[in-house]
Amino acid sequence: MFDVAPTELLLVVVVALVVIGPKDLPKAMRFVGKWVGKARGMARHFRSGLDTMMREAELEELEKQWRAQNDAIMREFPRLDGPDAPSVNPATSTPSDASADEAAAATKPDPAPETHAVPPKDGPLP
Repeated sequence: MFDVAPTELLLVVVVALVVIGPKDLPKAMRFVGKWVGKARGMARHFRSGLDTMMREAELEELEKQWRAQNDAIMREFPRLDGPDAPSVNPATSTPSDASADEAAAATKPDPAPETHAVPPKDGPLP
C-alpha cells in the first residue's frame, strides 16, 4: 500500500528518536499506534458498509430477474386453481364422468420403487 522499504523505516525511527527523544518515544509510539488502529477500524467499517451495499444491490438484481422469470412462467402456465381458472360446478358433473376418472386412476400401474444397491465400505461380503 505505502511500500515502505526497511531503510526508509530505519530513517524514520532515527529521525523520531532525535526529534522526540528517547524518553517520550514510547508514549509517541503508543499514540501513533492508537491512531493507526482507529484508522484501520474506520477503513474496515467503510469496507464492510460497501460490501453490504453491493450484496443488497446484487440481491435486488437477482430478485428482479426472478420476478421476470416467474412472471413469464406464470403467463405460459396459468394456475388452474386460481381466480382465472375455469369454473367447474360439481352439481352439473355426471356420475359417469366421476366413474371414468376413477377407472382411469385404477388402471394406472404403480411406479416401481427405485432400489439402489450400495456396496459396504469394507468391501464385498464373503
